[in-house]
Parts: sequence; structure tokens; C-alpha cells
Amino acid sequence: MRETLLIMMKLLLIAFAGALGTLARYGLGGLVQRSTNSVFPYGTLVVNLLGAFLAGLAWILFENKFKFSSEYRAIVLVGFMGGFTTFSTFMLETGRMVQDAEWLRAGGNLLFQNSLGMVALFIGIILGRLIS
Repeated sequence: MRETLLIMMKLLLIAFAGALGTLARYGLGGLVQRSTNSVFPYGTLVVNLLGAFLAGLAWILFENKFKFSSEYRAIVLVGFMGGFTTFSTFMLETGRMVQDAEWLRAGGNLLFQNSLGMVALFIGIILGRLIS
């Protein structure tokens, strides 16, 4: 019974963190998109780059400096970061560009999101190693 209660509590905390991540994504993505006044999805790009950076940073800090349990890692990485990053939105936006034959914009979106996302991830990892 106690183990079931602990599992349920962990799932509720992951869900709550996911809701916070979703709200953060919605707020930041919308703010960036409105401020650029562009048809290119800069809001999604910024959220994905920041998400990749924070995921890399948290990963290394959780492993090397803070030694958080797997439960806490799941709350942050699966819950918050899962709600915050916008890969499905990225795919939908790119798919719309392809459907509308906006080949250059779709290609740019794929190139920027993926290559800069990897760069952001590794910058986060390097920073995490420097801190820890």
C-alpha cells in the first residue's frame, strides 16, 4: 500500500511539473513570437533551444553536483522539461510549411531547430561540468 502511494505521489508530481513546463512554454513561446511579428516560428525555436540547453545542464548537474534521486530527476526532466519542450509543435509547424510548399522555410526550420538544439544541449553539458 505504501509503495503504491509513493508511486502515485511521484506521478502527481511529474504531472504537476509537466503542467508548469507547459505554461512556461506557452508563455515564453507566445512572448517571443509576438515580439518578432514573424510568420517563422521563432517562439518554438527559442523554447526548443532553451529546453535543449536546460536539459543538458540539468542532466550533468543532477549526475555530478547535486546527486538527486531518480525520482527528482524524473520530476524535472520528464515532467517540467517534457512539458516545456515543443518537439510536437515543431513537427506540426514544419509539416504545415511542407504542405504549403514553403520549402526554404521548412528546411530552415529543420536545420535551425536540430543543429542549434544539439549545440545548446552540449553548451548546457559543458556548463554543467564546469559548475560541478
